[in-house]
Amino acid sequence: MNREAAANGKPTVLVVDDTPENLTLMNGLLGPVYETMVANSGERALKLALSATPPDLVLLDIMMPGMDGYEVCRRLKADPRTRDVPVIFLTAKTEIEDEQKGFDVGAVDYITKPISAPIVMARIKTQLTLKAAADFLKDKNVYLENEVARRTREVQVVQDVTIMAMASLAETRDNETGNHLRRTQNYVKALAKKLQSNAKFAAVLSDDVVEMLYKSAPLHDIGKVGIPDAILLKPGKLTPEEFEVMKTHSALGRDVIAAAEKLIDTPSTFLKIAREIANFHHEKWDGSGYPDKLAGEAIPVLARLMAVADVYDALISRRVYKPPFSREKAAGIIREGRGQHFDPDIVDAFIEIEEEFNDIAERFADSEEDVKAKADSL
Repeated sequence: MNREAAANGKPTVLVVDDTPENLTLMNGLLGPVYETMVANSGERALKLALSATPPDLVLLDIMMPGMDGYEVCRRLKADPRTRDVPVIFLTAKTEIEDEQKGFDVGAVDYITKPISAPIVMARIKTQLTLKAAADFLKDKNVYLENEVARRTREVQVVQDVTIMAMASLAETRDNETGNHLRRTQNYVKALAKKLQSNAKFAAVLSDDVVEMLYKSAPLHDIGKVGIPDAILLKPGKLTPEEFEVMKTHSALGRDVIAAAEKLIDTPSTFLKIAREIANFHHEKWDGSGYPDKLAGEAIPVLARLMAVADVYDALISRRVYKPPFSREKAAGIIREGRGQHFDPDIVDAFIEIEEEFNDIAERFADSEEDVKAKADSL
């Protein structure tokens, strides 16, 4: 129903006929019940129908000079603004072929002249009732879609905040600043986006997977919450025995996320990704990593991406046992690890977007205040 009709509760009917007497007749018949608009040509009908206040229904003659009714109907149905407005042909053309053509171009009904007033009024009422019901359902669907979108956004925000809270829980016990989480998730996303154009990775790295990888990346070291402070915060080199304990953080992270997966009824791709990168981001391409000494393509792709991002950031970051390396030196170490520590294709992608890594490192660089605050908290 258009805005003017809504003000007085009456639907609006557009009557289109090139004969003035017919327009007068239909206006008199419809006037007591409906708001009416009249047009004496197809061109005028389209102008009125496509105005700011379109009609709720169109009564359309077929035989008119210039643009005939069939063409008017075609254009109404082709325009998003009027395609849902019901069109009833009101015509002297009585052949079955004419009637079929009317339905083919989009009419909902076909009434032949001379008209029966009760039939015309009944059919108009029927079509307006159907349109009102369709409009209600459309409005309801829009409302429901908006409500679902709103609630989905709320759930997404809660999920994102929960992820960062969990990741920060591990970070509060480590010597890394919160910027490490932001840098690594941006590094790994940049690598993944670059590798989407590589046929070997395209099937795995869909846009949805890349976004989930980005959001789950901060959980890669969640298992560090289970490592004793004496080892986690040791300022010097770990003994072999201490290093064995440190290595268990990957399995601890895996188990924490696996426990979360058991709490939901359906498998979660997001949690699966988080579990894989937590468990396998310390595996090495040559099989010398941990926890399972996987080698080559046996290492999940997303964990291979995380390995490059995590090592690069560890190299450029200050630690209690080392000063930060320059970005040039860190990049050189990544290159040296090609085919040994890291997937060669991922290293090649890193080399191509090294400047982007520099930009991310600069954007989320640790300030002296960050480092001091972190040191004071430990």
